[in-house]
Amino acid sequence: MSSIVPTLLTGTASSSPTPTSGVRAAHQGGILEGANPSHYDDKNPIIVFIIQAGIIIVFCRLLQYPLSKIRQPTVIAEIIGGILLGPSVLGRIPGFSDAIFPTESLPTLSLAANLGLVLFLFLVGLEVDLRLLLKNWKISLSVGAAGMALPFGLGCAIAYGLYHEFGEDEGLVPISFGTYMLFVGVAMAITAFPVLCRILTELKLLGSEVGLVVLSAGVGNDVVGWILLALCVALVNAGSGIVALYVLLTSIAYILFLVYAIRPVFLRILRRSGSIQNGPTQSMVAFTVLLCFASSFFTGIIGIHPIFGAFLVGLICPHDGGFAIKLTEKIEDLVAVFFLPLYFALSGLSTNIGLLDSGITWAYVIAVIVIAFVGKFVGGTIAARLCKMVWRESFTVGVLMSCKGLVELIVLNIGLQAKILSTRTFTIFVVMALVTTFATTPLTLAFYPPWYQKKLAAWKRGEIDWDGHLLDQDSHSIDSDPITTDKHDASDVRRLLVYLRLESLPSLFTFMSLLGGDKPGRPVSRVHPSKAGAEGRSDEAVDPITKRPLQVHGLRMLELTERLSSVMKESEIEEVATKDPVVNSFHSFGQLNNLATSGDVEIVPEGSYAATLTHSASDQGADMVLLPWSESGMLSETATTTVEYSPEHMLQNGPHTHFLTSFLNQAPCHAAIFVNNDLTSLAKRETLPFGPMKSRQSLRSSHGVSAARLADRAHHIFFPFFGGLDDRTALRFVLRLARNPDVTATIAFMDIDRLAAGEAVPSPPEASSKNGVVNVGAASSQESIEQEKSFFVAMKDSLSSELEYRVVFDTVNTTQPLQEVFQRAQSEVGRSPKSSGDLIVLGRGRESRTNFRNEMQGLLATAGQTRYPGTDVSSLLGDVAHVLIATEVKASLLVIQAKKE
Repeated sequence: MSSIVPTLLTGTASSSPTPTSGVRAAHQGGILEGANPSHYDDKNPIIVFIIQAGIIIVFCRLLQYPLSKIRQPTVIAEIIGGILLGPSVLGRIPGFSDAIFPTESLPTLSLAANLGLVLFLFLVGLEVDLRLLLKNWKISLSVGAAGMALPFGLGCAIAYGLYHEFGEDEGLVPISFGTYMLFVGVAMAITAFPVLCRILTELKLLGSEVGLVVLSAGVGNDVVGWILLALCVALVNAGSGIVALYVLLTSIAYILFLVYAIRPVFLRILRRSGSIQNGPTQSMVAFTVLLCFASSFFTGIIGIHPIFGAFLVGLICPHDGGFAIKLTEKIEDLVAVFFLPLYFALSGLSTNIGLLDSGITWAYVIAVIVIAFVGKFVGGTIAARLCKMVWRESFTVGVLMSCKGLVELIVLNIGLQAKILSTRTFTIFVVMALVTTFATTPLTLAFYPPWYQKKLAAWKRGEIDWDGHLLDQDSHSIDSDPITTDKHDASDVRRLLVYLRLESLPSLFTFMSLLGGDKPGRPVSRVHPSKAGAEGRSDEAVDPITKRPLQVHGLRMLELTERLSSVMKESEIEEVATKDPVVNSFHSFGQLNNLATSGDVEIVPEGSYAATLTHSASDQGADMVLLPWSESGMLSETATTTVEYSPEHMLQNGPHTHFLTSFLNQAPCHAAIFVNNDLTSLAKRETLPFGPMKSRQSLRSSHGVSAARLADRAHHIFFPFFGGLDDRTALRFVLRLARNPDVTATIAFMDIDRLAAGEAVPSPPEASSKNGVVNVGAASSQESIEQEKSFFVAMKDSLSSELEYRVVFDTVNTTQPLQEVFQRAQSEVGRSPKSSGDLIVLGRGRESRTNFRNEMQGLLATAGQTRYPGTDVSSLLGDVAHVLIATEVKASLLVIQAKKE
């Protein structure tokens, strides 16, 4: 047996293929057979490509994090990352470039990068809204022309020196000075429209006059710049002048063909497929991408770079119905995350800082940077000033127009590929693009800081003079100014600002219906307009609804992300707000409930939510801001049925609690946090005890119940009054809610016997707080206990006869206030299963002096909740709210913070 095995092995070995018997198959075992995965194989380039792409993407993302902290766009990280991976830094390590970026692998990397570039230019064309250019053609023409003419002229001047100093560098093709001058002029005059949009959005300038001017001028600048660049490339690629003319005429004819032949057919196909109304279908996405590639193919074969064809197809795509935004959302992530870093890394591999090795070279580096910035800055500033903008606004326009960014890198790479630029001059211009883009944000903030924006807006409205002094507005007296009148009436809320969240809409609508105007007692009989006046009848019937005491403004905030579609939504914010389903539902609710409603949508970074809400409250002259609590703890809106009301969800830390804390610390008016627990106008569905199901049909049949009937519209409010400014404001608001005939209320004054509880009755000390809030106590540091009692009695005596039967005032003497509140809440709310939900109102209690820590720990231990101290709920909503949430009291909570005096 032992002799058979060697024989078999020998036979097997002898039967293996040899060089003479045939070609051996490629190794299939990979590293298991000792293969080197970093070794480039032209028959299987994907392995090395994955290594290269992974290193590039990780490197750029690591650089982006610290740069984002100083508000720099992503393109800065990608440019620096490409330079670091190239011969300037890591390429100097022996063997690095040969191992990671071998020369034979660069065509594959270049193919993927240029494919991404084509798609990116298509997205740039989608982002350019020509309607903006047409609406503001005068100012965009003046600012755009001046912002291009001056840097173009200065670029042509310095092109003379660059041409004669570096024209003999290795790798250049012989071209005329005119063509070289045209290219350098375009490189100096171009503005990075995508990066510009991102900077304007992050600085919240997109909706301002400065943003409008820069954006409309940037659109024209971008279109003219690409046309000039296409002309330059055509001149380089053409063998003679007549060929260049033919290329130019063919390009013009192709543009006209796209606009007047392809675009109408394309729009008709989109409308018939419903893609404009409902977003692009998968088939339409495929059709549009194929159209993009076909256009790129055509512009490539006629002697112009393929990116121009993609850009033109993006321009002809409609913006109606948000089609361009929705199409961008389907493509942008792959392009921005994967393809663009590859392109910039490829640019970095062609950038060699080491070639800037002489004094004359660095002199040209500085000269190019100065000319690129000064030309744009001076041209944009003068044009803006001639358009009657103030000097600081004009300076800001000039700075923003000097932004280069990734569009400049694309232009430079085209010049490098066409051999117009050498590696040395390419590096000079890359440094210029990096410096001008990096300086845009800090210079904009220096010339146009937020405090100056507010001052300028007030000056333009005529509220202050140029020195900041309030103007004497005799014509706008307190009696004639509704906002001032409402602010003087501190006992009522007539202007309410509501933070709209999709998940909170049902409960918010129910709560706001309690504040609605007077409902008609009977329907009004209307008369047809053609029969008005017949038989003495008139359509001018007296509508029982004679007043609208409450004005409600809804603000929906959407997160501004790094995505291009997010910036596009901000630039088309009016259309987005008009079609937003949440805002439209809010308007419909107001009409049905006799509320004067208005709505708006803001797209801002999550870190700016609190500041945006504060600014909106000041602009609207709001008396109170209503903020729904996020049951998931997140700021992002996700419509889900998996999140339920429970202490685990309510007590967790999250971005939403940080947002609420930040807003409450700077709130310009009263604020109310609404924590929902089944406050609704619909009957509560019964949970059916499902057993094992044999099929989907049986599951559906079990749900075959009739539609939910309207619930009993009754709501009961329980309010424990401890004293202090927050509680006094909350008491007034409870009485405001009690005007609704469907509402009853119990208001209990918690008279704490401190001596019996082992506490000394303190004299008013300085209030201490944690995160702006201290534990709820008996009375504020400003008001004595007797004064609080007097206020409570005064409010009780001021009850109207209508409210006497629906509102009950009570005084509770206790040594354990939290225990008493818990027991009273259990007996007061959640008693009727058919009610529309009950409500507990609390003051936030920022001025308390009593520590209920021991009592609270006992109650939480009873409820099985041990996350005290240190939870966000205690610091944000107060101890009483923490206890009621943890013990799962069957009522919603409304925690009120009074306006700071």
